[in-house]
Amino acid sequence: MSPAVSGPSAELEQLVALLGAGDVFVLTGAGASTDSGIPDYRDERGAWKHRPPMQIREFTGTLAARRRYWARSLVGYARLARARPNSAHHALAELERRGRLSLTVTQNVDGLHAAAGSRDVLDLHGRIDRVVCLGCRRTMPRLELQAELARENPDWAERKADVTPDGDAELGAVDYSAFRVVDCAHCGGMLKPDVVFFGEGVPRAQVERAFAALERSRALLVVGSSLMVFSGFRFARHAAGLGLPIAIVNRGVTRADELSQLRIAGNAGEVLACAVAGLALDG
Repeated sequence: MSPAVSGPSAELEQLVALLGAGDVFVLTGAGASTDSGIPDYRDERGAWKHRPPMQIREFTGTLAARRRYWARSLVGYARLARARPNSAHHALAELERRGRLSLTVTQNVDGLHAAAGSRDVLDLHGRIDRVVCLGCRRTMPRLELQAELARENPDWAERKADVTPDGDAELGAVDYSAFRVVDCAHCGGMLKPDVVFFGEGVPRAQVERAFAALERSRALLVVGSSLMVFSGFRFARHAAGLGLPIAIVNRGVTRADELSQLRIAGNAGEVLACAVAGLALDG
């Protein structure tokens, strides 16, 4: 892989040419949001940096698990909600504005692509700023639930902790038994973040829309993802099967390295900003 981009390079020129041809399908991961203050899941070797996120069966299986989840989320979400788009998000929004992209698919749940101005974004794993009732399927803004959780658990709301990519917080060994979980105000059902938990399938309609866009595209660009989770890797595998060129911008190894024709190891925002500047110079 090439070093972090600091000036013109053969790899950057190839990326500019790929983007210049247009119809690029973009797949982003946690590395696209690290400059916004949101940590990523894995290190440069692809290993977990934090404990793996809660499985859906654990969340729905016991009240104790939900107490633990919402207590940690109450603390962590406040920081996530303050995150703002970085240069990677703005560069992709600019590329969309110039008509270079076929679709942006993100594995992130932070909503930062939309906040940066991207309009054609598929949130593959949902949005953390929404909450859904598993009973009546009503949704509500997460900020509303955040306020209710804080009212019910005032001693928890002011805690400080390290935050993980999905708004979870590392609280260590604490007793969650007194934490009060908030249920749906309409039907009393179980509330859940409107995101795809580990062990939960991505909605078929989302996957079909993404595959349809990929099949209309000229190339796949992976930004800030190790692709260790199959829900993202399948797009690289499908692109390879279609004979599409695959470019990867990521600090560390990815599951699709052997499928790619171009790999740039570096900061996603810096690389994409340089690529957009290169397009501007090319006219």
